[in-house]
Amino acid sequence: MIFSTYEFILIFLPITFCGYFLLQHFHYHNLAKIWLVLASFYFYAAGSPDFFPFFLGSVVGNYVVGNTLGKLQGAEHRIERGLLLTAGVLANVGLLGYYKYTDFFIENVNFVAGTHIPLQHIILPIGISFFTFQLIAFLVDSFRGETESYDVLDYLLFITFFPQLIVGPIIHHAEVVPQFENKKNHKLIFDNVAMGLFIFSIGCAKKMLIADPLTTDAQGFFDNVTANLPIIRSWFHSIEYTVSYYFDLSGYADMAIGLGWMFNIRIPQNFNSPYKAKDFQEYWQRWHMTLSRFLGAYVFRNVYRKGIKYRNYYVATMVTFFVSGFWHGAGWTFVVWGIVNGFLVCIASWRNKRKKNTPLWLGVPLTFLLAVLTRILFVSDTFTNAKHVLKGLVNFSTLHLSTLKALFVDNWDMCLLTVVGLAICWFCPTTSKISEKFKPNWKYLLYAAALLIICILNMDKVVQFLYFQF
Repeated sequence: MIFSTYEFILIFLPITFCGYFLLQHFHYHNLAKIWLVLASFYFYAAGSPDFFPFFLGSVVGNYVVGNTLGKLQGAEHRIERGLLLTAGVLANVGLLGYYKYTDFFIENVNFVAGTHIPLQHIILPIGISFFTFQLIAFLVDSFRGETESYDVLDYLLFITFFPQLIVGPIIHHAEVVPQFENKKNHKLIFDNVAMGLFIFSIGCAKKMLIADPLTTDAQGFFDNVTANLPIIRSWFHSIEYTVSYYFDLSGYADMAIGLGWMFNIRIPQNFNSPYKAKDFQEYWQRWHMTLSRFLGAYVFRNVYRKGIKYRNYYVATMVTFFVSGFWHGAGWTFVVWGIVNGFLVCIASWRNKRKKNTPLWLGVPLTFLLAVLTRILFVSDTFTNAKHVLKGLVNFSTLHLSTLKALFVDNWDMCLLTVVGLAICWFCPTTSKISEKFKPNWKYLLYAAALLIICILNMDKVVQFLYFQF
């Protein structure tokens, strides 16, 4: 089950919403929590029934470990706590590694050792990369004594709250659990529901009306890469995919944030117009912000040590982006993509520290160009395919008027949609900025209704969210 389906919008969401606030209305607050947890379990099970037992076991196991860590405070338990935390983190990383990276390691062993170990083709549980990060954060913070006040329901709500369960944003327990405990949030607030529906409709439109058609077209190109690609199509589809990827992720984030508003829960912003960034350091401050926050808190800060040369800012940055690349996908293309991004961030940081500021008129298009080039590496299955596309970008021998004409004639709708997407990225405010001006009146209701109706009419063309593969 995903947000942009009839089942979710017309059945699951109304039943879950009405049940939750009906129980809250009659002051059955714990039952309301249980209802929301059970609904979230159903949401995951409906989308990934084969892996629900795994998900449930992982959630329960991490609670037991985290709860034990919370109780073992004090210097006398230092060794026990350290061993338990290490075991818990390794168990989470091990499960993620088994499901996501088994074939990757087998391929590399076969390549290096000349063996012929058969690939396992293990199916990846939906959302494992996201909830694993949240579970690790919970264990680390339990070790630090920051979760001792939470009961099992608080923990379950933090992990399973369905808007963010599968593809994020990656939330932190300290910003969500208190909201569920706040008595003001136990009642139905119509202004919040209206705000939530408005934001949800924007996200749904981003996903279904822009991202889905662009993704289908661009993925068709990258799935059939050959040598000697035409320069026009190489540039167009590379830009097209870069635009589609942003709208897919930010659309999902907007839908999650909108759903959170409906339940009086503020989910953190995940994107802040990244294609308006003037350099790659700023780009990663605006792109998938909750992932960057997690990696900064639990990877970067554990590597960086001020005054230690081999653990300086640049080393910590490269390590963090190596982890980010490896987290995104089980392949060397993802690893190299992460390293390249880390290198670009280091260059930007070095320039900023020396006040070598690039003017906006140059920095923004240059940063976007680099985002396009790195995204080619991200989307390509192999380095060979990436090389073909990159060579296609400078294949001037294929620059013919007929090629350009064919693109605009055969693919005029995708060309127009890409231009519209770029215009939105560069010249329109973010959803959060738009929502700041929101007022629960008929105008905004009509906006939301129109977008939702158009989306519902196009639900037979829904494409799976790109991050489901992670």
